Amino acid sequence: MLVLKNKDIQIRDPFIYVNENDRKYYMFGSTDKNIWGEGTGFDAYVSEDLENWEGPYPVFRPAEDFYSDRNFWAPEVHEYKGKYYMFATFFRKDNEKRGTAILISDNLLGPYRPHSDGTVTPKEWFSLDGTLHVDDQGTPWLIFCHEWVQVQDGEICLLKLKDDLSGPAEEPKTLFKASEAPWPTAFQDKKRPYENNYVTDGPFIYKTTSGELYMLWASFIDNVYAQGLSKSVSGAINGPWVHEEQPLYREDGGHGMIFKTFDQKPVLTLHAPNKTPLERPIFIELEEKNGKLTVQK
Repeated sequence: MLVLKNKDIQIRDPFIYVNENDRKYYMFGSTDKNIWGEGTGFDAYVSEDLENWEGPYPVFRPAEDFYSDRNFWAPEVHEYKGKYYMFATFFRKDNEKRGTAILISDNLLGPYRPHSDGTVTPKEWFSLDGTLHVDDQGTPWLIFCHEWVQVQDGEICLLKLKDDLSGPAEEPKTLFKASEAPWPTAFQDKKRPYENNYVTDGPFIYKTTSGELYMLWASFIDNVYAQGLSKSVSGAINGPWVHEEQPLYREDGGHGMIFKTFDQKPVLTLHAPNKTPLERPIFIELEEKNGKLTVQK
């Protein structure tokens, strides 16, 4: 198995699973060489230090009758009730809409197989980047994006899941729209030349040591990919959410997540630059102070 450095790995939407059992980090992400085209599957990489990675390990390859054949995006893996669940975005062949589906495996490195009946996000929506949050009562929630390509002002939405993660338990609700935050600017797109395109992308939920509930999500500033934070006023997943005035990261990188290292340091990982095939995983140490998250100076 090859040992690779971060600079050697083309990946978008990196997601780190911190495995306490073997004291290793498992990195999942969008690993097709051209994620905009035909979908091959998802690979993973394993490291002890976030610098040297073994891989790639093929963790998902679709069967011939799989409901998608392109846009395999943003897989993230969570352990839930003794199984491993992969949440990933797929482009549906039956109606040409994107959505988040849930896969399952007995093993962290797969193979993952379909668990939900197709996508769990609304079938007629363009949706993507679903992430799992299990609240203090043990209720599983999906936080995802209703895409700007359909609604123009991208939305972050909340969907209660069935206890077995096989599908939705309720109708989704909108938590907020991209334009409600102070830091994103309208996205200029030649295919959709509207004046008020605002993008939501890649939400991730993180609870600080002192109990504050944050949402990390991506958008654009002057057409440059950026990453910002929002905080739940109530401390619960349904908010209301207040937005940081300034982005956490604005150097053409995004769709990140936050994890704690084995020595309990919070780290932001994201891909940068936001251009295929140059995307690489980036790791940035954060600081928790007085209930706030900032990049460590």
